[in-house]
Amino acid sequence: MSNDLGFSSIIDYTVDSPATQAELVSAFAEIQEQWVSFYPGYLSARFHVSTDGTRVYNVVHWASEADYRNFVETSDTEGRMAAIGKALEGLSGRAEPRMTGSPTYTVVREIGPRKQN
Repeated sequence: MSNDLGFSSIIDYTVDSPATQAELVSAFAEIQEQWVSFYPGYLSARFHVSTDGTRVYNVVHWASEADYRNFVETSDTEGRMAAIGKALEGLSGRAEPRMTGSPTYTVVREIGPRKQN
């Protein structure tokens, strides 16, 4: 396991159904591919859906905070936000963001698998 645990941005939405979950994941995956995935330091985007069909978490993992800050400073934020707005308007159900402030995090600890003694 790496000692460099990276930096993450976490996007959190409440949705009205499992169908809306699937639509939101599909739309946001496309946005990641078209607007984010080619930036230096981008490692991955993982989509987590709640088993009750009401939440979607998109955890975007960066190699470092500096890589994320470079993305923020140099990317087409206006275009990306317009794409997000269009994606949300195209959903058959309702999705509402739950993030406040800057939804960014530094990983400070990770527990990996081990053999039982």
